[in-house]
Amino acid sequence: MKFDESSLYSIKSDLDGTRRSLFDLAIWKNGLAFKKIDFSEIGRPVIKIAELNNGINSNTSFTLGDYGEEVFIRWDDLLFSWSGNPKTSIDVFRYRLQDGWLNQHIFKVTANGEFVTKDFLYYVLKFLKPHFTEIAKNKQTTGLGHVTIADLKRMSLVIPSKKVQSQIISILKAIDDKIEVNTSINKNLLEQAQSIFTQEFLMFDRIPDSWQESSLLGIADYLNGLAMQKYRPKDDEQGLPVLKIKELRQGSCDFNSELCSPSIKPEYIVHDGDVIFSWSGSLLVDLWCGGTCGLNQHLFKVTSSTYDKWFYYAWTNHHLQKFAAIAADMATTMGHIKREELSKVEVLIPSQSDYDRIGGLLAPLYGLVIANRIENHKLASLRDALLPQLMSGQLDVSEVSL
Repeated sequence: MKFDESSLYSIKSDLDGTRRSLFDLAIWKNGLAFKKIDFSEIGRPVIKIAELNNGINSNTSFTLGDYGEEVFIRWDDLLFSWSGNPKTSIDVFRYRLQDGWLNQHIFKVTANGEFVTKDFLYYVLKFLKPHFTEIAKNKQTTGLGHVTIADLKRMSLVIPSKKVQSQIISILKAIDDKIEVNTSINKNLLEQAQSIFTQEFLMFDRIPDSWQESSLLGIADYLNGLAMQKYRPKDDEQGLPVLKIKELRQGSCDFNSELCSPSIKPEYIVHDGDVIFSWSGSLLVDLWCGGTCGLNQHLFKVTSSTYDKWFYYAWTNHHLQKFAAIAADMATTMGHIKREELSKVEVLIPSQSDYDRIGGLLAPLYGLVIANRIENHKLASLRDALLPQLMSGQLDVSEVSL
């Protein structure tokens, strides 16, 4: 998205309302610069950008300290990460983790109720994400960019009446609420699937005589992606989004995603429902449902001409923790696993009758997960298309019917 200096800070709008500084719409409280001496094995988590993107995990720091209400964060607080890689770190979040303490480079955003509601402010910040990204890029040094308080004071937009705010929220939040319902259903489905996998494959003392032992490489093909900087779209081509670790983690591509040529070999094109395994950096196995894209290096596309998706996905996912431990022990700045590790881990292949029976339990669960994620991707695309039109007044709320 291209901006000139004026439109970058003075956001154009056809809405009826009052033009206000973005800074005046909220209280912006930066987190603390924690030190190693503050950390402990137990206590409340210290929430950094990594936690907002990946959740609380083994790399999360904890503290027993008390740092005051201003930097204490709870469920559904608004947070704005204002420093880091412009394409991956600058964003707004509804906090969805356990109570914790806010680290530096993230603002806790408390809406000024005189001008905006909390929900409306959230969508304002989402609407402005392309502006924030561009501002951060313009200040980028050594890979990092930032959006400062001075930028927030300089940015302005038209704020409509509370009645219009409520109407806009009702449209956008209805979509987000459905996405959250589907996400909650999928969490339950995956928990059911994990329970069945554990019961069927991991709970007996002795492998049945009719079963066989193999490895991940024995049941599936793991195709590493391409260095997509070598496969940019030609002038007459419409680019295909590139699936990198960032996209896999967030479940979709966005306006910051790189593009590649659609003429790459078909095996390197990823489709909804494909199993993708990130083997370098952030290790992750997932069922991709973010639309057609090109497979970048450091990601495996997992397929099999012999076994079904439920089987090789479940076994790859089962060994993820072991692979993460191997990667963590690598004496490099970016942990990874080697392909040979795929041949070292055990896979149990059931008899045909057991395979069909277990598949009858697991395949429908994974199928529902994929269907819900595809629906969520369509819903998110609809929301993202409506958001700038509603916030700029290009689309009247009365013209929208969901």
